[in-house]
Amino acid sequence: MRPLVIAAALATALAAAPATAGPVDTPGFTSAFSCSACHGRGGASRADAVPILAGMPAWYLKKAIDDYAAGRRPSPEMEPFSKMVKTLGADEVAGYFAAQPREVSQSKVDRTAIVNGRTASATCAACHGEDGRGNQAKGTPDLTGQPPGYLLNQMKLFKAEKRSPGDATLTSIKVFMKSIDDKTLADLAAYYSSLGR
Repeated sequence: MRPLVIAAALATALAAAPATAGPVDTPGFTSAFSCSACHGRGGASRADAVPILAGMPAWYLKKAIDDYAAGRRPSPEMEPFSKMVKTLGADEVAGYFAAQPREVSQSKVDRTAIVNGRTASATCAACHGEDGRGNQAKGTPDLTGQPPGYLLNQMKLFKAEKRSPGDATLTSIKVFMKSIDDKTLADLAAYYSSLGR
């Protein structure tokens, strides 16, 4: 008899408790869930070479998805996943990640590299802003708090004409990257990664 009383009391308590939403109830969660395998829970990547999607503006993530899916931004890893995201609903997925709290990269960065990168970033501010947060009107992303390995890799891809090849709107950034040595690129990556920590 006692187990029945306990079970009845528990059932009554659970029925009276207000229902709260969990992660599965978050709009876009089910469509974006497969992205967590590489980009981390809620887009909070812990990997040095993988970008953080949490808090990324929806307009930029949707552009990246479109570019990957169309082959304009070549990536054997991202192209099939971007096509899947377009099928699942790019607006929903981008909206989900945009709504997640931004967590900056925890990758270690060298203090000297940060100081050197801050100095070198003066030219970058024309497009990415003084604070590195990007500019939607110019189509430039927020660089702050991204993993330094990811940022460095993207700059090297621009420099080698492997990031969005043939895109005339990116000609000036590619010319600029070619004028910078790899050590300074690493300093820039360290500096932008350090912002927001």
